Amino acid sequence: MSTADIILITGNMASGKSSVAQALAERLPKSVHLRGDLFRRMIVNGRAEMSSELSDEAARQLQLRYDLAVETAKRYADAGFTVVYQDIVIGATLGAVAAAFHPYRLAVVVLCPRADVVAARDQQRAKTGYASRAEVDAFDGVLRRETPPIGYWLDNSVLTLDQTVDAILAYLEQTEPC
Repeated sequence: MSTADIILITGNMASGKSSVAQALAERLPKSVHLRGDLFRRMIVNGRAEMSSELSDEAARQLQLRYDLAVETAKRYADAGFTVVYQDIVIGATLGAVAAAFHPYRLAVVVLCPRADVVAARDQQRAKTGYASRAEVDAFDGVLRRETPPIGYWLDNSVLTLDQTVDAILAYLEQTEPC
């Protein structure tokens, strides 16, 4: 089993984060699936919308969301749970969020399916996250060009959910967490 206290599953919208994080948590003996977006959805009035170009208020709310998730993950880890924290943490922010987990043992998994796969998955979902294919490509550019190469990058374009989780578990068993 994983020696990580906290496993961060990240990637763009429609990369499979929610499904993968839930399936991974279900295969760990004592685990929590922490959904970062939950903190955004808790804001009733005044919620800033997230997009590829963040307003100052959206950036502030996004940082608050990360801070709350990090603290919540630590509390669950302190209680003996392996935390599978799922959120969109891309660009330079990934390094800062990963550093915020110190001294906890963190494993980072970046789901990075091809942009065409993300676009197709987004169209099949009830909740679409992208306004256009150009926005899919913009987020893909941030992921691939601006996100530091931290952790395990997994192209799950053609993998089933079980294959993706199997690959992550194999990675966790052979890798020492940060």
